[in-house]
Amino acid sequence: MEHFDCANCPSRIDSPFHELSVDELTKVQNIKSCTFFKKGQIIFHEGNRPGGIYCIRKGKVKLSRLGSDGKEQIIRFGKDSDIIGYRSILSGENLSATVTTLEDTSACFVPKKILFDSIEGNPKFSLRIMKEMSRELGEAGRLITNLAQKSVRERLAEVILVLRTTFGETEEGNVDISLTREELANMVGTATESVIRLLSEFKEDQLIELKGRKLKITNPDQLARIGKVFD
Repeated sequence: MEHFDCANCPSRIDSPFHELSVDELTKVQNIKSCTFFKKGQIIFHEGNRPGGIYCIRKGKVKLSRLGSDGKEQIIRFGKDSDIIGYRSILSGENLSATVTTLEDTSACFVPKKILFDSIEGNPKFSLRIMKEMSRELGEAGRLITNLAQKSVRERLAEVILVLRTTFGETEEGNVDISLTREELANMVGTATESVIRLLSEFKEDQLIELKGRKLKITNPDQLARIGKVFD
């Protein structure tokens, strides 16, 4: 098992752990454990009670829930420097989502006692945690609103733009994440067949380019208009 150095972790600058002092970071360093997960592995299971949080050092994950019909609903993604599992620990609830890797991912597990000690002893760390939770609540609110008020076409256009904002683009200009059509459908909340048809329409309208799972946005302004995405 590889043990990454917190002080030199390139992802820490964008993480709440950036707010910790040298001594506080040393405590985390001494007690954490680091794990390498292969693509498709589950890090957390929905319904379980976590004993700590994971800080993603490098990789991409999806957070999903099972609906009453047994179908997966992707609610958001995680990437380098994101922490997962903290909301359930702070609320004393079981995990509300399953976390699955979308690519080979390295992450460090921090026991909940260290999380609580850091929150109680460091106001800046506490504030960052509050900001993270507020951001996630905002995303959840938008998801609920979109499912209720937007058409499937509008939701797909917005999802494509959100993916680019979240993960950026490769040197070739593709959105830097590889998702199946089924996973896109699970984000949008529709059938896979509908997503396949709409992607073809977007391609014909020269809004996007497709090559397998690779997707490039060629007309973001028009996609934003379709998705009713306003700055």
